[in-house]
Amino acid sequence: MHNSKIYQYNGYKVVAFAHRLPDGLFASNLLLERNSGHEKGSRYQFHVLDYFKDEAQAIGHSREWARDWVDSRG
Repeated sequence: MHNSKIYQYNGYKVVAFAHRLPDGLFASNLLLERNSGHEKGSRYQFHVLDYFKDEAQAIGHSREWARDWVDSRG
């Protein structure tokens, strides 16, 4: 199963998603895209930030991690 939640945060498109692993856990993943106003924006991908028993927890973790990452870059 693959589920995602997309939203905007401080100039970034945030795609927080999770996927189920064979052992039943969910890996939290993240895609961030920033449109710099030029031809190409910046794109960052983060895979397997952590593991969770619940898909919603995994997506929630990805969203929180995204906010922290964006905020730490000013």
